[in-house]
Amino acid sequence: MIRYNLRCEKGHAFESWFQSSAAYESQEKRRLVSCPACGSVKVERAIMAPQIVSKKGREAARPTPAAPAEATASSESTPLLMAQERELRAKLKELRDHIVKNADNVGERFPNEARKMHYGDIEHRPIYGEASPDEARALIDEGVEVSPLPVLPEDRN
Repeated sequence: MIRYNLRCEKGHAFESWFQSSAAYESQEKRRLVSCPACGSVKVERAIMAPQIVSKKGREAARPTPAAPAEATASSESTPLLMAQERELRAKLKELRDHIVKNADNVGERFPNEARKMHYGDIEHRPIYGEASPDEARALIDEGVEVSPLPVLPEDRN
């Protein structure tokens, strides 16, 4: 996954995650990337500073396991960040619920069904299902556009 800082024609800054730079370019070309503030599809990548970690700093930069959201209220947390996190989670849940409601769950057949649609063997339709990381990687390598359904902390209970 790759995170891009983006900016719309009206100057709104936001970020978004993409499977790869090619996935971003494909979505941008098809006008699927839009500003969450104003809806503009005239979006460009903003200047980003890469995160560079030296050998000595790798141990310190290694992410630590995340604690539950309720337990992470620290001096750095602000009500605005918590509100933004709740809003993001709500939007991810809304997206996932929309997919589940409007697509066919093909379960473990997902990799085969996605391939058949990609190669024109069967009619295109919205589907979701299960794929191992290796199966998902193989689909992406073949040019099949796939994305994981968002998993939220409350889903793991």
